[in-house]
Amino acid sequence: MTSDQAILVTGGAGYIGSHVVRQLGELGRPVVVLDNLSTGFKEAVLAGEHVVGDTGDRALVEALLKKNRVRAVMHFAAHTVVPESVANPLKYYSNNTCNTRTLLECCSAAGVQHFIFSSTAAVYGVPTEKRVNEESETRPINPYGSSKLMSEQMLRDLAHISPLRYVTLRYFNVAGSDPMCRIGQSTPNATLLIKVACEAAVGRRQTVSIFGTDYPTPDGTGVRDYIHVEDLAGAHIKALDYLEAGGDSTLLNCGYGHGYSVREVLETVERVHGHPLTIREQPRRAGDPPTLVAAAERIKNVLGWIPKHDDLDAIVRSSLAWETKRRY
Repeated sequence: MTSDQAILVTGGAGYIGSHVVRQLGELGRPVVVLDNLSTGFKEAVLAGEHVVGDTGDRALVEALLKKNRVRAVMHFAAHTVVPESVANPLKYYSNNTCNTRTLLECCSAAGVQHFIFSSTAAVYGVPTEKRVNEESETRPINPYGSSKLMSEQMLRDLAHISPLRYVTLRYFNVAGSDPMCRIGQSTPNATLLIKVACEAAVGRRQTVSIFGTDYPTPDGTGVRDYIHVEDLAGAHIKALDYLEAGGDSTLLNCGYGHGYSVREVLETVERVHGHPLTIREQPRRAGDPPTLVAAAERIKNVLGWIPKHDDLDAIVRSSLAWETKRRY
């Protein structure tokens, strides 16, 4: 990629996308962010040019790709709330699937060479294995997971008949914030457990809920693989380096390979914060599997990715710092 060829980052004003944009900027990479600000924040874009618009706007996407001679796209723009996807599935298929189809069509016509796709472990549904690997069966149990899986399949099939090469990254549970507290998760009414618990710790919420205490897990609560957003952002940088070095299209889990239960997370937040939380036990939510933990060996082998923040206390500390900053 030459110096005048920008990287297009869709959803780059959102939680994960903004961390990737910041890291790209720190590396001196030219970036154009496309974000409609429906859930993102203009002030979170710390590098490059920000264009307010939608990935489903064909004319706008075509113009951006041509103007900026884009050869690499990182695609984050999506709705991501599982319970909302169950209540309003067509919203998710429209934005996550149909808009991705439009983006891919534009990329193909413009000769985009590299595509990095933000997918999710929700494609696995309720796994039968203790740790899911990239060959595990995909059986999503909510429209969010289904909408992402459809996009994965479109990307795979397009790459099969074109020069486009891609890395699909299946995220597990993302948490934490920029260690310097410049950006973080700011979405109103978020459902991510660590964010919700830290909001409760600093007084932004009255309570934090445990949804389901009768799962077949050691303490009855759901178990998840929590990955620090900084490490996840770093995986995207590694994925871009891999493709630019001639790497073949691939699919990779993004997690640490071990999980924590909801109760363990809440106990950690209480301990790090130094005060108890007001916790409510509620019935299970639709679309939540009991356990979801990554087999994460492939991403380390293929990309040479080495996590730097694989520590629940560190994740919680950075989340608490961000929520404390937002409080004032």
